[in-house]
Formats: sequence, C-alpha cells, structure tokens
Amino acid sequence: MLQRWCLATVTRRGLMLVLTCSGLVLLHLLSCSFKGSYPIHRPSSWANRPVSEPEHQVLLQELEEQYQHYVHSLTKQISQLKEAVAMRSIQLRESLGHSVTEFLPETEGNALRGQLSLEEFLQSQLNRAEVHAGTKVPSEYALVPFESFTLHKVYQLEMGLSRFPVERPLRKDHRHELVSTLETALHMLNAPRDSDDPQLRKVYSPSDFIEGIYRTERDRGTMYELMFKGDGPEDFKRLVFFRPFAPLMRLRDEQMDLSGVLVNIIVPLAKMADKFKRFMVNFRDVCIHQDGKIHLTVVYFGKDQLEEVRKILEMTARETSFKNFTLIQLNEEFSRGRGLDVGARAWKKGNVLMFFCDVDVVFTAEFLNSCRLNAEPGKKVFYPVIFSQFNPVYVYGQHAAVPPTELVMKKDTGYWRDLGFGMTCQYRSDFINIGGFDASTRGWVVEDLHLYRKYLHSELLVVRATSRNLLHLWHPSTCSDDLPERTYHLCQQRRATSEASHSQLGRLLFRKQIEEHQRLHGGL
Repeated sequence: MLQRWCLATVTRRGLMLVLTCSGLVLLHLLSCSFKGSYPIHRPSSWANRPVSEPEHQVLLQELEEQYQHYVHSLTKQISQLKEAVAMRSIQLRESLGHSVTEFLPETEGNALRGQLSLEEFLQSQLNRAEVHAGTKVPSEYALVPFESFTLHKVYQLEMGLSRFPVERPLRKDHRHELVSTLETALHMLNAPRDSDDPQLRKVYSPSDFIEGIYRTERDRGTMYELMFKGDGPEDFKRLVFFRPFAPLMRLRDEQMDLSGVLVNIIVPLAKMADKFKRFMVNFRDVCIHQDGKIHLTVVYFGKDQLEEVRKILEMTARETSFKNFTLIQLNEEFSRGRGLDVGARAWKKGNVLMFFCDVDVVFTAEFLNSCRLNAEPGKKVFYPVIFSQFNPVYVYGQHAAVPPTELVMKKDTGYWRDLGFGMTCQYRSDFINIGGFDASTRGWVVEDLHLYRKYLHSELLVVRATSRNLLHLWHPSTCSDDLPERTYHLCQQRRATSEASHSQLGRLLFRKQIEEHQRLHGGL
C-alpha cells in the first residue's frame, strides 16, 4: 500500500510539474507572438491623413486576416504542446508503471489508450507464451509440439488431407508465413552494424539456412526458431521470433431469421428400398415432426423396386399429411452426380437451399439449421465434414445390440470423413452458375470432388467444418474392376479406413497372439 501511495504521489506531482511548465511556455509564446510575430499596424501610405470609409473597410479586412492567421498559429502551437505533454506522460508511465492517460484530453487520451492497450496486450501475449521459459504442463497430451521445416519441406505431425508426414506447404498463407519469416531473418542478419567491418562481415543467403522449428499456441501466437550456418563449421546463428495474436475484432452482429428458409433435400437412389425405408423413419421424425420447412426430391434410377419406394412415400403422405415431395424416375445407369444435377434443375419455384444427401445418412434438426446458417446465395456454400461409422461388428461385437443410427463419436466408433465431399448445402442459383456437375466425369468420388473444386476456384466462401449432427451409417462396399488403377486403390483404401479403427484392425491382425496370451493367463 505504501509503495502504491508513493507512486501515485510522484505521478501527480510529476504531472502537475509538466502542466505548469507547459502553461508557462504557452504564456511565453503568447507574449512573444503579440510583440514580434504578428504586429498590427496601419499601412504607411495611410499615415498622417484622414481615412475614408472604403479604406477603413479594407483596413478592417486586413486586420481580420492577420488575426485569423495569428489564431491558426496559436492553435498549432497548442497542438504541439499537447503532443509534448502526451509524450512526457508516456515517459512517466514507463518509468513509474502507472497509466496517466486519464489526465489527457479526450481525443488524444483515447488514441493513446488504444495504442497503449494494444502494446500491453501484445506484450502480455509474449509473456504468457513459452518463449523465455517453459510452463508446467499437466500431461503429455497438453504439450504443444514443434514442427520443423527446411528451405523446401515441412515435417509435420498434423498431416492434413494429404496424410504426408513430409511435404511442401500447399496452403498459400502457410507458405507465405514461413517464407516471410525466413526473409525477415536474413534481412536482420545482413543489416549493417557500426562495429562490423564490411569487408569481413558474412553475408547470409538462403543457402545458409539449416532448419527451423515453429509451433502455434492458439490463444497466444506462433513462435519460430531459425538456425543458420555461422562463420566456421561449429559456429551457428539462431534467431527467435514471435508472432502474437491480436485482440478479437467484432466484424458482424447479425439477427438471423430462418423461419422462411425451405430446404430441398435431394436423394439419388437405385434399388435399396429397405435402406430408403430406414431413411424415411429418420426423415419423418426430423423433417416433418420437428423442422417442418422441407421438400424431399428423390431421383430414382431404373424400375427395380421403384414401386416399393413410391409406396413408402405415399404411406408417409397419408399418415403425416406431408405433400412436399417429388419422385423423378430415370431409365439410366445410376450416377450420383447425374441424379443430384437432375434433382436440382427440376425445381422451378425460384431459388432454394439444397441439401445433397445420401440414403445412408442420418441427420438431426440442428443440422438443418446449420445448413441454413452456413449457406448464403452468392456468398458461401457449406461442405460439412461428416462422421462416418465403423463396421458395427468390430465396434460392438457379433452378438451385441448394435445402435446403427446412434450418433456416438469416439475413436473406436467412427472417423471424420475429411476426404468426402458428397454432403453439401448450397443454393440452387450458385449450383447453376457454377455449372453443376460435370457430365463428362463419372465415377467413385470424382463427381463430388470436381464440383467441390469448382467452388474452391470461385469467389464464393467454402465453409468446411465438422458437423456433430451428421452421421454416415456403415454399409458394405465394393470397388468396381472398371475403375482406373489409381481410383481403384483409393477405393480400397477408403474401404479399409471405413471398416475399423487402427487399434481394431491391429487386434484382427494379431488375433491368434492375443488369444494365445489370454489362454496362458487364464482369459485375462
């Protein structure tokens, strides 16, 4: 308390001294200005003679201009004095550790407060980050690891969609981030110094860069350590940088009214009447009883089991009075992209939000609102990352009760299908303007990926986010022998990924050793 009182007393007295000195300087400038800077006098041509009315008006106008110029000069001097007081206040704050911006005029005080608060925040980010010293971490799971990089490669733990442990940085912002950090380091190393001999000083180039490490603490910032070759074989230069994250900025504050947003759910289908019946059970509960703002478009390929599908729709209409559905029949070989394209273009009632869905997908009413919130005509499309269910036999066992439609998200129940782009919410106008599905590209995954890339290459925002309210049910799959070799291998890889988790596949592979171990240890 005593220390705080002493600091406050010194601060007040220091400010009083500064303001007193400033006032004296201002009075001195005023007196000097009256005496020397702006003398007021009559023109010499008018001396010793009477002044007429027009001449008197001209004299008054000249005097007014002189006074205006004089007032402008005083205003400028006052502004300079304010700046001097502000600078002195900053110096006092730095020396005493107290903010004195409350004594400043409102405009200057607000600007300084903003600048000082930003500087304090960035400094606090640096102090909180593990830059100068480590901090206690509760477990190995809480540690944020570094990733290393060289001039051309990044060695990463978070491997992303490519699944490559080593690769070139593909994202433009990531590439620019590392390159700009390296350029900044080279600029600092090659900056001239008074103590250096220009003829002996080493000039650093990108070839002298050995490696760097970096990591990002999401609430603080990114730290970089860059290593360079020195003058000798055992000499090195290390530069450490920290890019702090800035304070939050509010960009929008919008009121969203979703009451009039209809969703047209488009489902391409061939055979699989039993799966469609299961799909309609979920549809009836979520879309009819809970949401109520849905249209269902079913595009059916062929005639096999067509009547069963028609009867399911008619029975739903009778029991629930739901009439908002369309059944389109095509006498063609099944193509998911073709079916979705036909379903989208069949709508003739203006623009509408569409959800491209599959018969093996379960969703909730919350997802339909996410669909409405994350898609906007002419601005953005929504590509949710769906959670895909593993084979229930490996998850729950042969004879266990299997909850096939339950949204259970654990590492041994399923995985995020981050390479799947089939489920999407987008407005019909955007789909038509982008060109829809490419009729020349048909096959497993290809159609969805081509449409997704069209949006990536457009000016629309692609909202790619995990969805906790969307589940892809496991089903047996096959890979056609007609697929190209690369696509065939990708299909088989997807099958393996969809069967079970890594640990479950390991238990299948080493089943005999596990059973032998259990037999030796009495079934433990």
